[in-house]
Amino acid sequence: MNKYLLLILITYCSCSETTPRYVLPANAIELITNNNSKTWKLAKRTNNGDRMNMGDCFLSYRQTYNSDMTVSDNNGEHHNCGDSLDATWELIKDKEGHNFIKMTSPQIPLLLNIKEDYKQFKILELEENRMKLAFYHKQFSDRTTTIVDYLVPDHIVVHDRDFHW
Repeated sequence: MNKYLLLILITYCSCSETTPRYVLPANAIELITNNNSKTWKLAKRTNNGDRMNMGDCFLSYRQTYNSDMTVSDNNGEHHNCGDSLDATWELIKDKEGHNFIKMTSPQIPLLLNIKEDYKQFKILELEENRMKLAFYHKQFSDRTTTIVDYLVPDHIVVHDRDFHW
């Protein structure tokens, strides 16, 4: 192989990004809040790529994003689903340019069993009727897994939400 062609190929491969960054729509806050308040529900959840069963708490879970940059969930309204979260939220970027929803609340350390009073959710997709978020979760075994939530507005009907093996 021509040594110049090989050098060009190596340079191209070393400079190209392996996982492209998601470009957040300019109207992201409007898509998340509907310019006022928008309630999202879990359509599906995966844990390290494996689809998770959705029991009663997952099926009843709703998260409401408000244009005043507050967010709350309805966990406390359902038996044995835990306390509800009230937080503020903002859109942030990391140094690599990945977009996140950052939630901040004094409740977060207790509810999520972490030290920080914030949690970041990487935005993988955002459309009017779909939001896909990824986050790291430390399990009881002290192993960290990647959870991906597929969210849809509350009024959308999702077939097979109560997936079970």
